[in-house]
Amino acid sequence: MTRYIRRATALCAVLLVALLVNAARVQVFQAGSYDDNPANRRGTIARYGQPRGNIVVGGKPVTGSKDTGEQLRYERTYRNGPLYAPVTGFASQVYGTSLLENTEDGVLAGTDPMLAPLPLWNDVTRAQNPGGRVVTTINAAAQQAAYEGLGSRRGAVAALEPATGRILALVTAPSYDPQTLSGTGSAVTEAWSRLNGDEAKPMLNRAIRQTYPPGSTFKVVTAAAALDSGVVADLDASTKSPDPYPLPGTDTRLTNEVDGCENASLRFAFEWSCNTVFAKLGVDVGLHDMTDSAARFGFNDRGLRIPFAVAPSNFDTRLDKAQLALSSIGQFDTRATPLQMAMISAAVAGGGSVKSPYLVERTTTRAGTTVATKGTKTLHQAMRPSTAVQLREMMTNVVKEGTGANAAIPGATVGGKTGTAQHGIGNSGTPYAWFISWAQADDEMQPAVAVAVVVEDAAARRGDISGGGDAAPIAKAVMEAVLDS
Repeated sequence: MTRYIRRATALCAVLLVALLVNAARVQVFQAGSYDDNPANRRGTIARYGQPRGNIVVGGKPVTGSKDTGEQLRYERTYRNGPLYAPVTGFASQVYGTSLLENTEDGVLAGTDPMLAPLPLWNDVTRAQNPGGRVVTTINAAAQQAAYEGLGSRRGAVAALEPATGRILALVTAPSYDPQTLSGTGSAVTEAWSRLNGDEAKPMLNRAIRQTYPPGSTFKVVTAAAALDSGVVADLDASTKSPDPYPLPGTDTRLTNEVDGCENASLRFAFEWSCNTVFAKLGVDVGLHDMTDSAARFGFNDRGLRIPFAVAPSNFDTRLDKAQLALSSIGQFDTRATPLQMAMISAAVAGGGSVKSPYLVERTTTRAGTTVATKGTKTLHQAMRPSTAVQLREMMTNVVKEGTGANAAIPGATVGGKTGTAQHGIGNSGTPYAWFISWAQADDEMQPAVAVAVVVEDAAARRGDISGGGDAAPIAKAVMEAVLDS
């Protein structure tokens, strides 16, 4: 009898070890596959079983959470949703996340290991931390000024701090309220269908995901290339530019909207936006140096993130001379996001260097302990510091006595460049109005803000839209908001 008892005990021990081994296999080695299985709703239920962490602007949360009492308990809420939608994006139980709600999801949902009190704590305890906070670089007053300035018109605004790359404003119009996508009811499905079917594309982040022909605002890049390459050595010397300018190898003659552009100096041509001068300068600089200069400002960069991805701005690397001439005045296939154009203005204001733009100042735990911070990083040296000084002088002249007078601010030095970009078949579309600028208070040592504004406004009459008239006042309001804050 004792022998049978021993055998039964040994068998039970073997079975117990097998159970322990299998439990370890399931809970340790195969846990990930079970967690990721679409049929497993435990993760989703746990994810929405606690309030989501907040996105913060100017020390105040612009997001929140609402207890619904449902299985997916907490829904995302937004304060001034349309104002901050290009920053926050949406967090939906049905359609997932976008923009900061997506890239910072680990912190906001509480799943980021950096939120744990001890390393590997959550892996051992299978616990979930409270959602953390994402503190943005956005200036609330500048964001509001840009939003109100665009009003009902289609377009976008991007504003940067030149010395650091901090994004101070990121606005797109029309916008939408991301709270309409929170929850699981039929209203969410209807809102998704309506927003995606709207021809005005309110969910399109025009500031970072839409590229436009930059028109004459691109002449900043062409001027920098001409000065850096030595094609122009004196701002006041004749450029020997005919008016009209015959595009090389074609019968097409390029003309200007103003008089006095024939053989004009770079200073005059920049101030009054002479197409003929800059088209010829682009050809004189040459394709290699023009593409190199554009790249140093950030064109053709497919890896830019702020932290979410930015659509690459385009300057073609294979062009004949006629195409190069048109590309050098911001036409042909040259295209840029508003953020890219703000980076160009910031480079001029910041001594020639392009800082990496960023939107998240720091992430913290719910209690406020810093988890991670973002520092200033130089992407490229776009031009020589001496060239930046000359461009600052010319941009200042544009505002003082040229096409950008509507951006002038008492008590500050303002530099700017207008642009009216043609588009559509045969240039039949309503031109896009551009204005890029920077501002420095008279009692400060360096510029505080660089701005880019584009206004689409497809409802406007062709003669009523211009960079100086439509976009410059918006830029002025944004710059004033930053200077006053």
